[in-house]
Order: sequence, then structure tokens, then C-alpha cells
Amino acid sequence: MLPYIITAVVSIIITALIVWFAAASYQMKSANSKIGNAEEKARGIIDEAVKTAEEKKRESMLEIKEESIKAKNDLDKEIKERRNEISRNERRIVQKEENVDKKLEAIEKREAGFAVKEEELKKQKIEISKLNEQRLQELERISGLTSEQAKEYLLKTIEEDVKLDTAKMIKEMENKAKEEANRKAKDYVVTAIQKCAADHVSETTISVVSLPNDEMKGRIIGREGRNIRTLETMTGVDLIIDDTPEAVILSSFDPIRREVARIALEKLIVDGRIHPARIEEMVEKAQKEVDNMIREEGEAATLEVGIHGIHPELVRLLGKMKFRTSYGQNALKHSIEVAHLCGLLAGEIGVDVKVAKRAGLLHDIGKSIDHDMEGSHVQIGADLCRKYKESPIIVNAVEAHHGDVEPESLIACLVQAADAISAARPGARRETLETYTTRLKKLEDIANSYKGVEKTYAIQAGREIRVIVVPEHVNDSDMVLLARDIAKQIENELEYPGQIKVNIIRESRVVDYAKKKFYSLWKKFHRLFLTIKKI
Repeated sequence: MLPYIITAVVSIIITALIVWFAAASYQMKSANSKIGNAEEKARGIIDEAVKTAEEKKRESMLEIKEESIKAKNDLDKEIKERRNEISRNERRIVQKEENVDKKLEAIEKREAGFAVKEEELKKQKIEISKLNEQRLQELERISGLTSEQAKEYLLKTIEEDVKLDTAKMIKEMENKAKEEANRKAKDYVVTAIQKCAADHVSETTISVVSLPNDEMKGRIIGREGRNIRTLETMTGVDLIIDDTPEAVILSSFDPIRREVARIALEKLIVDGRIHPARIEEMVEKAQKEVDNMIREEGEAATLEVGIHGIHPELVRLLGKMKFRTSYGQNALKHSIEVAHLCGLLAGEIGVDVKVAKRAGLLHDIGKSIDHDMEGSHVQIGADLCRKYKESPIIVNAVEAHHGDVEPESLIACLVQAADAISAARPGARRETLETYTTRLKKLEDIANSYKGVEKTYAIQAGREIRVIVVPEHVNDSDMVLLARDIAKQIENELEYPGQIKVNIIRESRVVDYAKKKFYSLWKKFHRLFLTIKKI
């Protein structure tokens, strides 16, 4: 079987090869025929393309020739225009060069003229300097002064003139400023004073208690003086029992103690039972009444002014000011008056009225403190305001109301003004005769200490000082400076309410006589006659 299979396989292979070769030959023939057709088509296409290309080439050449001819024409035209423009520019340049040459020639001529004039000026300067020297020499010969002396004289004259002009200017500016400031200040202050009229009596250091009869004096004194000693010990007040009918005098510099003693004594007189134990009881009750009175007076002051939110301790201290005086003026009434004035002034100038009233009410709060705290009432008041959380504006107003520190707000300035108004109004305060005379003498001594002052008079209760100067030593311009210096020294060395007017007076008197010519000739003839007679 195997040989048959091999034979079959070989025959199949041979048959397949024969078929493949036959197919290949057929495909070769068909391909050759297709290639021959394609070559013919290709040759036709190539020929056609060559013809088309030749035609396009010819057309392109024609277009290029036309464009080149056109471009050449345009270029020729542009070149022609450029040449024309260049020629025009050349002509302009030639004209400008000609003009420049002409200007150069003119400038050279002017420079030559300037050189000649410069030489002439040099010669004139030399001549002027020589003439100036001659003039100076002649002036020195005529005047009898050297140039340096003349300069000194001229400078002195100019200095005097400038000094006079400066003094006039200062005077004019001061007058103008004073007129304007005084006008506005007067309007504000007068309005405030008119709206706040006050009439407070001066306080004293004694109180008088009326008695129902003179027998009560013995009961107050008690056996061997026990009652009066107990009362004086408990209150710290001196009881003066003299010949005054039906009256006992209580004397003390502490008005609170004096008030406690007065209330206690009145209660004892009404009760009728006067002995040491009863005195102690009544003094305690009077102390409580005075404490309540102090608190009520403080609250009443805040309500009267219209200020709320003040610390209770400050309210109590305000109440204590009812029993404090300054130059005879009640401190609480003064503070209320200052508060009202501050409010009125603040309303006039457009400042916070409530803050101004608060500052005015608390400005003298330091006066309510007893001797247990050291320092001025200004510093004590500022410390109290800081302690009880008052605003920095209030603290500054309290510190600055006597000029101890610089005011930092308009409120502080208003407090200063209102304090001065309240203190300076008629009847507000009183001074001792010694203080008054000392202040007048000090005023006159300050003015007399300046050179050129002849006489000094303090008038109008020390509110004006008139200074008479020697006219030969003080001129008109020096008067302005002298008045300013005296005023500054008074401000620095004296304490006074309100203001002090410094009035400088300079008087020059020249006496001469008008004579007739005949009289003068007669006098000459008479003298000549006497001379001849002597010879």
C-alpha cells in the first residue's frame, strides 16, 4: 500500500506544479498585455502633459514680461520723482547755506560791536569806581565821618526804623487780635454770665447757736465744766460762752466739725437733758445727719447740673465741698456755678455741653480732701478723677484749670475761663488787707525793676498798673516791648483772679517861645551897646 500512497502523493504534487505553472504563464500574459496598454496610456498622458506645460510656460513668460515691463515703468517713474525731490532739497539746502552765511556775517559784525562796547564798559567801570572813591572821600570830608562810621550810623538808623515798624506791626496785630478775641469772648462770657446769675454769701469760721435763755449757758457748761469739755472733745470745736445774751459761739476752722457741733448742741437744747453720755449720743446722731447731708448735697449738685453716672465716692466728696470755702466763697456753690458757665460757653462754641459741665463740676474736687492727703488740690483732684475712672479729658481739665499743665482740649480752656469768671465776679471772694497790700506792692516793685521807669501806680484794686517812663530813655517802640515784659513777669510771679492791665505812659514836653524880629534885633543891638560901653 505504501508504494501506491507515495505514487499518489507524487502525482498530486506534479499535477499541482503543472497547474501552478500554467496559471503563472496565463497571468504573465495578461499582465504583459495590461502593461503594454498602460505604457501606451502613459505615453499619451505624458505627451498631453508636455503640450499643456509648454502652453503654460508660454503664458507665464508672457505674464512675466508684462509684469517686468510694468515694474520697470513704475520704477522709472519713482526714480524720476526721487530725482526731482532730491533736486528740490539740494536747492533748499543751497538757500539755507546762503542764509546761514549771511547770519554768520551779521553775528560776526555784532560780536565785533559787542567787543567794542565791552571795552567801553570796562573803561566806564574804571571811571565810575574812581568817581565813587572821589565821592566817598568828598562825603567823608564833608560829613567828617569815615565809611565805617557812616555804615554804623546808617545801620543804627535802619535798626531804629525797623524797630519802630516792628513795634507798630506788633501793636496793630495785637490790637486786631484783641479786638476780635475780646469781641467774641465778651459775647460768649456776657451771655453765660447773664444766663447764670448767682448770689452767694461769704462763709466764716464761726457759728452762733441761739439759746432759749441765759440759764441754758450754765447747763451747757455743766458741773466743773464737764459738759462743755465733753462737747469740745467729741466735736473738736471751741465753745465760746461770753456775755452775748442768749447765744453760744462755736469756733473752728473745720466747717464739718462746726456743723456737727451746731446740730448736736441744738438737739441737746431741745431735749433739755445735757450730760456727757447724752452729749456723746447726740454727737453721733449729728455726725450721721451731717453724713446724710453731705451725700444729699452731692446728689443735689449733680441733679442741678444735670450730670449722671458719677462715682458715689465723688458724689460724697462733692457734698463735703459745701463745707469748704476759698477766699470766703463756698466751694460747692463755686463748682456748680463753674459747671453752669462751662455748659453755657460750650453751647456757644459748639462743644459737648455734658462733658464741659462734668469737668466744671469736678474741677475743684481736690478741695474736699482733708489734710490726710498731701499735695495741691489740683493734683489731688486729678488723682481722684483717675482713681474713679473719669475720662482723660476731665482729668486734663482738672489738672489745667490753674495752668499747672497745658490744656489738651477746648473743655480745659472753658473750665479755666469759667473758673476765672466765677472767682472774679463782684462779691464772690474776699481777700485780707495784708494779702491785698502785698499784691499791690509786688506789682509796683515788678514795674519799678525795669530801666527807664520813673513812677508806678497800682490802681483799681490791683487790676491795673500804670507805669510812667522817662521819655529820654524809652521811645515809642520800646514801650510795646516794656509792656509785654512787665505783663510776662506778672504772669510768672503773681497769682491773681482775672487779668491785670499794664498801661505804659510816656510824655514828652517841649517848650519854646515865638519872638518878633524887631525884638531879636533890639536884643542884639543892646548886647552890642553894652559891649562897646565896657570897652
